[in-house]
Amino acid sequence: MQLCTLANIKSGHCPEDCHYCPQSRRYTTPIDTYPLLGVDQVLSQARQALAEGSTRFCMGAAWREVKDGAEFEQVLEMVRGVVALGLEACVTLGMVKPHQAQALAEAGLTAYNHNLDTSADYYPQIITTRTYTDRLETIKTIAQAGIQVCCGGIVGMGESHHDRVLLLHTLANLDPQPASVPINALVPVEGTPLADCPPVSALDLARMIATARIVMPQAVIRLSAGRQRMSSSDQALCFLAGANSIFTGEKLLTTPNPGTDNDRQLFDQLGLSPLC
Repeated sequence: MQLCTLANIKSGHCPEDCHYCPQSRRYTTPIDTYPLLGVDQVLSQARQALAEGSTRFCMGAAWREVKDGAEFEQVLEMVRGVVALGLEACVTLGMVKPHQAQALAEAGLTAYNHNLDTSADYYPQIITTRTYTDRLETIKTIAQAGIQVCCGGIVGMGESHHDRVLLLHTLANLDPQPASVPINALVPVEGTPLADCPPVSALDLARMIATARIVMPQAVIRLSAGRQRMSSSDQALCFLAGANSIFTGEKLLTTPNPGTDNDRQLFDQLGLSPLC
């Protein structure tokens, strides 16, 4: 089981209107907001993640798109620093241009996360400030730069079973297929338009993971957001269905996560061990 850590390197004030996201400046939500962290702060978090067994360190910034300048240069320095520690480096920074993707590749970036979130049909119900085509173009740009694509979605946003099938169909038909596929359960946050969505069942989550495993057999399937509300048996079901990675730490960007001690206990219960 690969352990990953996701650091929120710039929080809040995002201009997008993603209905699930508490980092949108359009909503009043109970999260901490702050500008881009310093390189030393981020590398300190990366060293801690390494010490706790993570082999991939992901850095997320609440941006609509990457902009050239001092902050992007700072991110490139973070990537180089994470790679120097012996970790896989991943970022999620919004839309990216070809020359920026090339710069990230030259810095040693392993993967770029850019989720499709849901099906093309349901997408306009969730986001209106960026099109599905925008997302697909970003994914294409990343792949053309030789960076691994990390791309998945969220279940529990009111979508139909058909929408879930369409999302997986789209992911499986990307060329190349994503090397990494995060499957997230919606974590409703007060103040967002999806705050009142009922929790998705563990069976529905396991079905998504199992289907993703079948249609993308070489991908790392990551059981991502929503684990805080799942029992040990629920998580075990998802692992049996084909998930072979989790995110560790107390938070996933802004939402709660079980934490390292709880994950150690879970692994001991299930006889699992971290990928070294």
